[in-house]
Amino acid sequence: MNADLELQLKTLPSDPGVYRYYDKKGNLLYVGKAKNLKKRVLSYFNKNQPGYRTKIMVAKIFRLETTVVNSEYDALLLENNLIKEHQPFYNVMLKDDKTYPWICIKNEDFPRVFLTRTKIKDGSEYFGPYAKVRPAKVLLDTIKHLYKIRTCNLNLSPKKIAEGKYRVCLEYHIKNCEGPCEMLELKESYDRKIDAIRGIIKGDFRTAKEYLTNQMIAFAKNLEFENAQTIKEKIDLLEDFQHKHTVVNPNIDDVDVFGMTSDETAAYINYFKIQNGNIIQSFTTEIKKILEESDEDMLEEAMIEIRQKFNSDSKEILIPFHLTLEIPNVKLIVPKVGDKKRIIELSEKNAKEYRVEKLKQVQIIDPERHTNRIMAEMQKLLRMPVEPRHIEGFDNSNIQGTNPVSACVVFKDGKPSKADYRIFHPKTVVGPDDYKTMEEVIYRRYKRLLEEAEPLPQLILIDGGKGQLSSAVKSLKLLGLYGKITIIGIAKRLEEIYFPEDSIPLYLDKKSETLKILQRVRDESHRFGVKHHRTRRKNSTIKSELDEIPGVGEKTIEMLLQKLKSVKRIKESNLETLEEILGKSKGKVVWEYFNPN
Repeated sequence: MNADLELQLKTLPSDPGVYRYYDKKGNLLYVGKAKNLKKRVLSYFNKNQPGYRTKIMVAKIFRLETTVVNSEYDALLLENNLIKEHQPFYNVMLKDDKTYPWICIKNEDFPRVFLTRTKIKDGSEYFGPYAKVRPAKVLLDTIKHLYKIRTCNLNLSPKKIAEGKYRVCLEYHIKNCEGPCEMLELKESYDRKIDAIRGIIKGDFRTAKEYLTNQMIAFAKNLEFENAQTIKEKIDLLEDFQHKHTVVNPNIDDVDVFGMTSDETAAYINYFKIQNGNIIQSFTTEIKKILEESDEDMLEEAMIEIRQKFNSDSKEILIPFHLTLEIPNVKLIVPKVGDKKRIIELSEKNAKEYRVEKLKQVQIIDPERHTNRIMAEMQKLLRMPVEPRHIEGFDNSNIQGTNPVSACVVFKDGKPSKADYRIFHPKTVVGPDDYKTMEEVIYRRYKRLLEEAEPLPQLILIDGGKGQLSSAVKSLKLLGLYGKITIIGIAKRLEEIYFPEDSIPLYLDKKSETLKILQRVRDESHRFGVKHHRTRRKNSTIKSELDEIPGVGEKTIEMLLQKLKSVKRIKESNLETLEEILGKSKGKVVWEYFNPN
């Protein structure tokens, strides 16, 4: 650390603000915000600073700049603007090159309503953006079914219409427009329709319902029942659209909702805009982690960026957990029960589904990144010092102690390495003793690896609970490997994960990829062990029947099985075949044993 930087660290203010780190060449490395600049900046230079990537960044810091502001929220806004302007290497950003569609109500006489990806500052109203174009198109189609509005781009100023410059077009004749170009529809009537459309787009259906209901009543009074029925069908269409988009009671109005899930490499954040109980905006994004950012940091950054993107000025924000951030004149609420809690759960569900979709894409496009992410997750959840790139799983198979075998399966980078599988036949254990068998097999396996200088696994998985795990640990201690290799047990009943010398098991999320890998290792060791146990038992049964033949030894039995494959085929063979395999003397003995008459 240079002298200037050291002096700066000693004189930092304790106010809210933004800090900027530069390297020797003057490149901006990182922009951060803090409630207390002194505490936050000094934390980076703490010797116990967690995170490999953070340490790399700190090693590059040559110069520091700070800006003091009035509040943490002001710091967050300034930080957000600086990140977007300078795009520092170590900052997370919502990188999204898409141009999202908007619904535009054009600033003109007899306004048009249409979909656009370009915002023009001409006084027109823009609603959106919409993360997906389909919901916007469905909304526009619904509006067009409900209201006859013009689609032409004529200048329908009072002067032009009065001059009689225009004639109604095909849209009028097919009853999609009511002909404002020839003053067949008054501006007041058209504007009422635009007010109702504006309400529908914002999620307020009351104005539209009132407008249509009044029309229906007027037609009915004039005995125009066919027209009244047409309006009734439009009201039904509107109510159906409203029903599909209502998630809670209509009293929840003008609320922003943020749901979130994250893993080692990224955060996935969903945003809802709620108006009158309706979701009128839905947006989900992935934000890559660059340093070891916390969920709180990621959510704060995303909230500011997304609210700016969607021009939101809602005074109430629902979030999944508490933040220290305070936004002026805005309530940050963590709901515990009720409709608001259900909205948060729905938002979190959207974030989780988006994450699954992204991970499936990564698995196809970039399998190495997929593997790296899973390995990092396993290291964290299983409290390991290193990633479990090499896993070995063990399982015992026997029936009442007969023909016991122990299977060892090997997984590398989360995938089976079948060439490295091994089967052990216990040598020192008599009877059905799983604990002693596990103790022997673990000792033999790792004694041999040590003697042959073969690579050791980072993780050993024992199929069983505390008893089998304790037996395996005994052997590792004898070999001096305990503490150098992570060893755990997995119990089948509730999928509990047991650690040595810890009586309280770990319960992983049932959908966790870490648990799925462990289950696969466990199931594969069981399958492999059972397969060899059955083969051994079958061979044992076959040999015991042939052992009854006088004068026939083990070599003769193996020769017969090698050629004829089964006892049944041996029984059905004629004398010539048996004599050809075993010679005349032994062939005749075997034939006479199975053909006594």
